[in-house]
Amino acid sequence: MNPTTGPNPKRTHDLTAGPIVATLLAFALPTLVSNVLQSLNGSINAMWVGQLLGVTGLAATSNANLIMFMVYALSFGFGMAVAILIGQTMGRRDLDGVRRLVGAGVALFLLLGLVTGVGGWLASPAILRLLVTPADVYPQALVYARVTFIGVPAGLMILFLQMALRGTGDSLTPLLLVIPGALIDVGLNPVLILGLGPMPKMGIAGSAAAGLIANYVSVSLLFGYIYRRDLGIRLRGREFHYLIPARDLVFTIMRKGAPMGLQMIVVTVASLAMMGLVNRHGTTTVAAYGATNQLWTYIQMPAVAVGAAVSAMVAQNIGAGRWDRIGRITGAGMVINLALTGALVLSVTLPDRFVLGWFLGHDDRAIAIARHISLLASWSYIISGVMMVLGAVPRANGATLMPLLIATVALVPGRFGFAYALGPAWGADAIWWSFPVGYGIAAILTALYYRYGGWRRIRLLAEPSREEVDELVQSESEPTGRVHPAG
Repeated sequence: MNPTTGPNPKRTHDLTAGPIVATLLAFALPTLVSNVLQSLNGSINAMWVGQLLGVTGLAATSNANLIMFMVYALSFGFGMAVAILIGQTMGRRDLDGVRRLVGAGVALFLLLGLVTGVGGWLASPAILRLLVTPADVYPQALVYARVTFIGVPAGLMILFLQMALRGTGDSLTPLLLVIPGALIDVGLNPVLILGLGPMPKMGIAGSAAAGLIANYVSVSLLFGYIYRRDLGIRLRGREFHYLIPARDLVFTIMRKGAPMGLQMIVVTVASLAMMGLVNRHGTTTVAAYGATNQLWTYIQMPAVAVGAAVSAMVAQNIGAGRWDRIGRITGAGMVINLALTGALVLSVTLPDRFVLGWFLGHDDRAIAIARHISLLASWSYIISGVMMVLGAVPRANGATLMPLLIATVALVPGRFGFAYALGPAWGADAIWWSFPVGYGIAAILTALYYRYGGWRRIRLLAEPSREEVDELVQSESEPTGRVHPAG
């Protein structure tokens, strides 16, 4: 065990001491704002494409973005696995161990990005045909997908660095450094699509190129900031050998990351299946469902941010042997999530006619259907938030297989099965009621696993002795044993 290997161990964030509620909020709020900015970035870009290139252009980006989501979903699992390992290692004050994990993660994500970029470029035609992309959309979708795949290596590295920083307890840096990339992406879209000024007119390729440029600028800024501030995840000198990771470390990352990535894919496939059921009820219902989905994107963000904060805090406290704090962190996360998500549900659903009008214009029938959908299903995201926070705790100790099984049961026989079975009797209402049913099943199973499951017995890393844990936890007065927040 090596508590403070390398210079400037202070440039890390200790989540194992101090007031729990304040620490959770300080971590969760920057993550929440970052998620909102990224979603707004996507929404604005979709508006540019829709306004400048029409429905065909928008359909092309939708088909290509579905491919990208699958790529990032699986990669997210591996990044989350590294972030959990970093959190536990940070809890032990083992900065050298953190850098070993960062080296392994950088190598893994660089290889994954290059393979995905080249493979995606070559496989794009086959993938788009598999998605039954309409003939008039296919040419633009192919161009958009191929240009976007060139930016995948940088995009995956951004994803990894953001998760690694959050694993060390730093959620502010990922927020600050996502802003320049978002501004570049939004600003370049119309310039490259239309060929404004000296730029060539690129059409749909211009939108993809804007995202590509933004990715490479963002990853450059991230690396530059990490090294300029000498943050805990940087590598120097002999530490670059960590880019050739130990086999057992790679195996642990793959073994724990694959189920989390598959869980995201299960969610995606279930969403596509639900979309198929919605399509049976006509264009107006599809439009109404699309509008409520826009609202749900933002409603679920507090739970995502609080879940990430709980996961980071729990991982560090497990690494430090502070099991006495785990229950209090969980309770605080539940209360904060209920407050934030509940307030957001109310703020969106009470003036829903006005808000839904942003997406549906003056179509009274579509607005009425959307309000009905929102009334039956929006409140279920409060239950979803409970599931996310509770699920973040076992996951922070490396329990990844059971959450995958719970998600599969809740979404496939739970949500989809309910909607399909009761559809003939209930009509479209069976679809909207399936959301609280599915989330309710997931929340109950997650609560049972949290209470009775064996996740507490999982050991991701070799544990220090009891004497080492006591020395680390009580070493707040020792300069070599402290981990300070970055200033």
